[in-house]
Amino acid sequence: MTTTPAQVPTRVLVLNSGSSSVKYQLLDMKDGSRLAVGLVERIGEETSRLAHTPLLGGGGAKREKNGPIADHAAALKAVAEELAADGLGLDSPELAAIGHRVVHGGLRFTEPTVVDDEVLAEIERLVPVAPLHNPANLTGIRTAQALRPDLPQVAVFDTAFHTTMPESAARYAIDVETADAHRIRRYGFHGTSHAYVSRETAKLLGKTPEEVNVIVLHLGNGASASAVAGGRCVDTSMGLTPLEGLVMGTRSGDIDPAVTFHLKRVAGMSADEIDTLLNKRSGLVGLCGDNDMREIRRRIDEGDARAALAFDIYVHRLKKYIGAYYAVLGRVDAVVFTAGVGENAVPVREAAIAGLEELGLAVDAELNAVRSDEPRIISPVYARVSVAVVPTDEELEIARQSYALVHETSPDGVNA
Repeated sequence: MTTTPAQVPTRVLVLNSGSSSVKYQLLDMKDGSRLAVGLVERIGEETSRLAHTPLLGGGGAKREKNGPIADHAAALKAVAEELAADGLGLDSPELAAIGHRVVHGGLRFTEPTVVDDEVLAEIERLVPVAPLHNPANLTGIRTAQALRPDLPQVAVFDTAFHTTMPESAARYAIDVETADAHRIRRYGFHGTSHAYVSRETAKLLGKTPEEVNVIVLHLGNGASASAVAGGRCVDTSMGLTPLEGLVMGTRSGDIDPAVTFHLKRVAGMSADEIDTLLNKRSGLVGLCGDNDMREIRRRIDEGDARAALAFDIYVHRLKKYIGAYYAVLGRVDAVVFTAGVGENAVPVREAAIAGLEELGLAVDAELNAVRSDEPRIISPVYARVSVAVVPTDEELEIARQSYALVHETSPDGVNA
């Protein structure tokens, strides 16, 4: 009698645990398809909300539940119940791993890692440099471990892609002993997005990642730029925290450090007040009162001077980073826009590239105006450097990396 070999599990549940929310997607790595997506928000409040959408077999109607969800453990149990209602429960033998977004991995975690007690301890040790994110990430991992203790839990770190930066890019010019004692250096963030988009850009150009140099502009409410040479990050705009770099929705980006001393001495502001100012009351919202680029553009069209200035400051910073990273790379094959603003704000892309023709950069107005969910070139055929729009997919990247780790395949799903 012949026996049928056991079916290899191909599904990965991706969890992104925030301080009061859990985003999740269930993917099948046979083809990268999504089986379910959802969000639990306002955890710990009376007005908690779970929104779940099944996508298997053509999908079904979005379901919502409103009411108190006490903590992350209760949130993940509620997620498990919704998945089970669609025949996708966490007890499924088809589930290969649970992949977790972890914001800060320091210098130790340079690649996805199966979680054990030592890994948990190190993530906890990094809480002082990621106080808003790592505690929530830890809670999500521990809760998932309790639900499926037999299943590999994989941590995929936002900082990992940037650990290839040379010391000349990663170190700040401060006293070395002080910097080392307190782990002060440029770590960078949005790494899963930069990794995914740089690789997809190479594919769009018909080349391998090792053959191309790319400037990636991840423009969402949080925004970051990276210089990627031959598939490796050599510089990035965010630093010790996600505050440094580009102008963002509510964050200032680059600023003279002495501004903080000035605010303390002259305005009498505390460290916490300055932190709140720079992280939550600056950027676009600080400049014009709005952090939604669509609303800012609407106001500009109506002649709003504050909105126009905010837009100009935003674009000016973008141009500076494009030019700086062009110099760092020496040769650039593509400048690529991604994330919510990068993928959808036609005027941002046009303005950021305008005037850079001497660098071989240009945007075709008709191509730039096209709305699409597909990767695409928006530069004219004569342009020496391609300008592209590549939608990011951080959940797919986390799933790919998690599955590759537990099944020893490449991130694109090919057997290693």
